Amino acid sequence: MNMRRILSWGAVPILALLPLALDAYWTDVCVSIGLYALLALSLNVILGQAGIFHMGHAAFYAVGAYTTAILNTQYQIPVLWLLPVAGVAASLFALAVARPIIHLRGDYLLIVTIGIVEIVRIALINDVGELTGGANGIFGISRPEIFGFKLTRGIQFYYLVWGMVGVSVLLFARLARSRFGRALNYIKEDETAAAGCGINTAHYKLMAFVLGAFWAGMAGNVYAAKMTIIAPESFSFLESVVVFAVVILSGGSQIGVLVSTFLFIGLPEVLRDLSSARMLVFGLAMMIMMVWRPQGLLPPLPRRYDLRRLLPAVASGRRNDKDNDIPGEAV
Repeated sequence: MNMRRILSWGAVPILALLPLALDAYWTDVCVSIGLYALLALSLNVILGQAGIFHMGHAAFYAVGAYTTAILNTQYQIPVLWLLPVAGVAASLFALAVARPIIHLRGDYLLIVTIGIVEIVRIALINDVGELTGGANGIFGISRPEIFGFKLTRGIQFYYLVWGMVGVSVLLFARLARSRFGRALNYIKEDETAAAGCGINTAHYKLMAFVLGAFWAGMAGNVYAAKMTIIAPESFSFLESVVVFAVVILSGGSQIGVLVSTFLFIGLPEVLRDLSSARMLVFGLAMMIMMVWRPQGLLPPLPRRYDLRRLLPAVASGRRNDKDNDIPGEAV
């Protein structure tokens, strides 16, 4: 068992017992860290694994939150029932907006995704369809209920959010080792070479957008339930920048994303007593970090392949001409 796995499992009891030692304020801070961790894990599929420069993730977050708010306040549908609905709504929106632009690369795609989040924000402010409440947002969102027990306290949301983070880490770790994850990794390293190997790069990039948006939509559902009120200002371009920076600093691994989220969201709160100087200290720390480890805090470990399984296949000349065939099997 490697050191990363030991640290990962060692963090489980710490996170489970942490709120018992915290007051209400710091418990809420930890809930915010968990929500940003969910967002960063969802963006990591797009940016960290597929290498797609996407800075409009707050748009998917907003779609999930507003879907939850509208259906809950107008039709009284329980919030947790809307968890998958919010994810599906965000993923369908991602499918619609990403399909025409998926062929773009690098800075061009980045600029377009910035435009998407701004379009969504402006649409929410202008109350398109008279559903979003305009600049005032939507009030009166219900608290989630589990087996008839309503979640109202910060510690209850803490366990809900971090439970979702734990499940997300396990699922995304499994995804990274799958055929789909290997395809995204090949596209990130060299999209032209990946296409030459028979990988349908447009299909896999589009699916990365859809999957990342689904998780961002579910994070928006939990955010709406926690706040009971949402407004367009909560889904600004700055939110996308923060999540983008978290993933870049993390290096692309799930554990790196969690550590980076603690630094970006938790460290400013720890330095709050420094008043105006805290952002200077925080920015300086980030600059030093990027110079010291430009590859990120905890980049994914190199893949290992079993040559005993690969060499016979190469020697026999077997090939699979399907678009979704991914060469090589990971150990």
